[in-house]
Amino acid sequence: MQRIIIKVGSHVISEDNALSLKRLGNLVEFLTTLMKKYEVILVTSAAISAGYTKLNIDRKNLINKQVLAAIGQPYLMSVYNEFLSKFNKIGGQILLTAKDFDSRKATKHAKNAIDAMINLGILPIINENDATAIEEIVFGDNDSLSAYATYYFGANLLVILSDIDGFYDKNPSEFKDAKRLDKVDKILDSWLDMSVKTGSEHGTGGIITKLKAAKFLLENNKKMFLASGFDLSVIKAFLLENKQIGGTLFEN
Repeated sequence: MQRIIIKVGSHVISEDNALSLKRLGNLVEFLTTLMKKYEVILVTSAAISAGYTKLNIDRKNLINKQVLAAIGQPYLMSVYNEFLSKFNKIGGQILLTAKDFDSRKATKHAKNAIDAMINLGILPIINENDATAIEEIVFGDNDSLSAYATYYFGANLLVILSDIDGFYDKNPSEFKDAKRLDKVDKILDSWLDMSVKTGSEHGTGGIITKLKAAKFLLENNKKMFLASGFDLSVIKAFLLENKQIGGTLFEN
């Protein structure tokens, strides 16, 4: 059975300083359907956003971000598990930092836990350990984390569900004639100099972090698919019907 990683951004599953329970519910229902066909690993953002729903403090302050992540992570997991329980599934939490991928021993231990969860029918739910990974809070993003997880945890494909519905030949927010690319087999250096903002002030990723993730995966003979997390019809068609009706596939 093919192993895939689904990464969802904070801007997809949160809005107006709260978790979007409707989109979270739709996501979990989709994930449980995928689990019948694939070995599925979820990489989720939004621990800090989840914490902010419980404690209204300045989230621009670094220490406050750590506190919000510490509060928000268990709450986020409880919401995932509440939805998963409707399908007789449970999720298992794995918190990682960039340092974990620097150690082959730590990476192997994490993969062993993930393999065991999948064999038991548990959905592994990975997030960055924002309560301790200081530099990752300031500079990090889960696009990079999910790309490394795809490579080191034996997945064939990374799916990024975002507020960006695909990769365009130019900034679609600035150019009306921008065209979405169905398939990309090489990341050009000039693309990494572009600037496309995310749809949320709380998201740390943008198109650049996604292109960097794609570049890493292409260099390691892995695939990535970028699609909207607001409308799951594109990714459902791609993964369940083997049809590409939107999004962008990064593949050699």
